[in-house]
Amino acid sequence: MRKADRLFQIVQILRRTGRPVTADAIAEELETSKRSVYRDIAALIGQRVPIRGEAGVGYVLEGGFDLPPLMLTTDEIDAVALGAHWVAEHADPALARAARDVLAKVAAVLPEEMLPFLVDPAARSVPVWDLPSDGLDVAQLRAWIRAGKKLAMGYCDETGRATQRTVWPLLIGYRDATRLLVAWCELRDDFRTFRLDRVQEAAFLDDAIPGRPALLRAQWLKRIAECG
Repeated sequence: MRKADRLFQIVQILRRTGRPVTADAIAEELETSKRSVYRDIAALIGQRVPIRGEAGVGYVLEGGFDLPPLMLTTDEIDAVALGAHWVAEHADPALARAARDVLAKVAAVLPEEMLPFLVDPAARSVPVWDLPSDGLDVAQLRAWIRAGKKLAMGYCDETGRATQRTVWPLLIGYRDATRLLVAWCELRDDFRTFRLDRVQEAAFLDDAIPGRPALLRAQWLKRIAECG
């Protein structure tokens, strides 16, 4: 890897986390020596990149500095293309349209020599046919999640049993052929996952979710990690 590429990647590594990153961790990711990392960090500091380091703790990129956002590597372009194409194939119409808009915006500002990697990427999602229909407006559901408001719905489980639920919608999960709603269910007094194609009816309520939705999402993610 050229030195200029290493310097760029070091900034990227520090930018992606707010925690200190050790020279050992940087060297391992870049497949280089720790001594090279020390030299590169010194070079970056000499170029007035605001990197703060402490022996035995690691390095942190301070606020107020950034690189042009579209200085992408070929792997990063593949990641953008794969993610956007997957969303365009699997998400609801509004989110699929947004994914195509993202690709168009990226294409408009990429250097010409990098454009073929976006137009004809090395990684792409496989199209999915016969996706089941959602039982509610997913675009409005996303807006309700962001607003932290409740949702009332009629739901039919895998056995065909129908129930009425009032839930606190937290996030939408995407699988290849189904979309899921992760929510706190007032009926069960616990987290529950609902398939959107099994929602029979829905009413978007003006009632605010008690507490912070972000904290509930963090609690659910922690539970999932512990179960895994």
